[in-house]
Amino acid sequence: MVIAMLKKSHLPAAHISIYWEDLVPGSVRELGSVTVLEKEMLAFAKQFDPQPFHLSCQAGEDSIFGDLCASGWHTCSMAMRLTVDNLLNHSSSLGSPGLESVKWVHPVFAQDVLTLRHTITESRPLRKRLDVGLVLSVWEMFNQTGDMVLRMEGYGMFGRRTPGEPLPGGPEGT
Repeated sequence: MVIAMLKKSHLPAAHISIYWEDLVPGSVRELGSVTVLEKEMLAFAKQFDPQPFHLSCQAGEDSIFGDLCASGWHTCSMAMRLTVDNLLNHSSSLGSPGLESVKWVHPVFAQDVLTLRHTITESRPLRKRLDVGLVLSVWEMFNQTGDMVLRMEGYGMFGRRTPGEPLPGGPEGT
């Protein structure tokens, strides 16, 4: 069934190198870096988060941030892009039922170089879907000086390499 779902997602099964079984609690992956560009900060803010300190250098300087800063949602979007490029596009990812938390720990400024670390904290098979496993992950993004700028925690669903046996305890919600 996982192969059928992956075919629907247009991801050739032959290109999958990471399955649920490979996402072991405690495993850590560095998912790459991105340089924050002012023109991209402004474009994102204009379209999605038009608060003054995201749109104007002067408003940013006059704000609590002391300079034009990126929207937290832009920071999340950059983290998502790194995750897709360096993990999900190589995996049996089947989407996510959502995030538990998102924290913008430190402001992000133009020319910051952000690096993303991904840690698996929990993993379990689904009870109803024997071909799917669920993982709980923490994403931590740091700037070039080592300051954490973003911390997210959330779930991902991944196809299993080999479907398992039903788990005791009744139906699973997800």
